[in-house]
Amino acid sequence: MVKLNLGEQLQRLREEKNLSREELAQAMNVSRQAVYKWENNKGYPDIENLIKLSDLYNVTLDELIKGDRSFQKKIVIDQKKNKIEDLSDPGFVIGIILVFVGLFLDLGAFSAGVTILGFLTMFFYDDLKKTFWTIKKDFKEER
Repeated sequence: MVKLNLGEQLQRLREEKNLSREELAQAMNVSRQAVYKWENNKGYPDIENLIKLSDLYNVTLDELIKGDRSFQKKIVIDQKKNKIEDLSDPGFVIGIILVFVGLFLDLGAFSAGVTILGFLTMFFYDDLKKTFWTIKKDFKEER
């Protein structure tokens, strides 16, 4: 049995369901271009979309990804960061700078706000970054 890469597998499953790329994109709440990229191995669906695809096509995740070794290598498993990585995280660095600016520069009423912003940046940098990029992507799609 020939193993198909993920893109070929997704295209075959979509065609078996008699769905166009547009129909699949609407069902998945993604763009038609995203479906095109997945099927042509120019991009990969994230784990949430892989789960949706496996449900839609009534196949297991294992069946979807087992034949594509290059995709399997791209899957990142969360591992605990070590302390050195935490200290070099951009959110931590930016946050520390803001905390020190807020604490040690006399900014009047803004000092407390800058300090709080620093702490929030240290703890929620990744969430802020995701939110920013999502808003930017949505803004571009509306244009």
